[in-house]
Amino acid sequence: MTRILIAGAGATGGALGARLLAAGRDVTFLVRERRQAQLSEDGLRFSAPDTQGAWPVRAVTTLAGEEPFDLVIVAVKAPALTALIPELSGALGELTRILPLLNGMAHIDALEQAFGERVLGGIVKIVATLDQQSTVRQLTGLCQLTIGALRGTGVPERIIKALDVDGIQLEVVDNAAARLWEKWAFIAAAGVITCLFRGNIGDILAAGGETKILEAIGECEQIAAAAGCPVSEAGHRQSVGLLTEPGSEFTSSLYRDLGHGVPVEAEHILGDLAARAQQLDVASPLLDAALLQLRTHQHALDRDGTAATG
Repeated sequence: MTRILIAGAGATGGALGARLLAAGRDVTFLVRERRQAQLSEDGLRFSAPDTQGAWPVRAVTTLAGEEPFDLVIVAVKAPALTALIPELSGALGELTRILPLLNGMAHIDALEQAFGERVLGGIVKIVATLDQQSTVRQLTGLCQLTIGALRGTGVPERIIKALDVDGIQLEVVDNAAARLWEKWAFIAAAGVITCLFRGNIGDILAAGGETKILEAIGECEQIAAAAGCPVSEAGHRQSVGLLTEPGSEFTSSLYRDLGHGVPVEAEHILGDLAARAQQLDVASPLLDAALLQLRTHQHALDRDGTAATG
């Protein structure tokens, strides 16, 4: 049986893990001590529109002494990646494949530098949260997982078979990098818009912000095109539709974290994109302004000593 390691048992890692456990897959979670204690006591509790339950799980805080895994799903926040990479090194074999499910492209660069062609491209579309009772809640029926090779040969059939379970809509693509850039352009545009104008899409539109919304989308998509991964026409239409819907309560995760006064993934999502824009000589004034606001927010957290606690 394919041995699967999921790094992280929050909303995304927990939801995917629950679906895999329900299908009888061999799953181990790599988590922090507090989450390990929760999982050891209560199991992985999961609730979705189509199912709910709890599964006993194997959760570890270190990979020391572990046999190589066949598949490693990385479902942690970007700041945790630096410490995770050396931890993973001891639990990988030559045939192991690593499937990161983070936004942006910086994590791909870091993982490929460490593990080369064993790294796959992955995108997950799911609306989920980890509630105060440590239950993973999938809030809608959407759970789509897109995977594809970034370099070399395609995705091994054993990996596809392991991930092909009820509750996960699996898509295997040829050009994963293009899909990653397309999602990054959308998430960055959403972050720029909601953080810079401090509101949800409906309120920004009501205040007369449609032109700026379209400008932000255009900036991010121009960067993707300059990097050799232009956003598809369908992807562009979807971004415009979601980000110009009157009355929409949509906000970005960056904006939600900003509002809660906790550290945000500004550098991973916006900082890296702004740096690439500069390298590619693409003007990005709205992106730069939003990034400055988020860096100011982070500076205040660091100054007040609250960044570590979130």
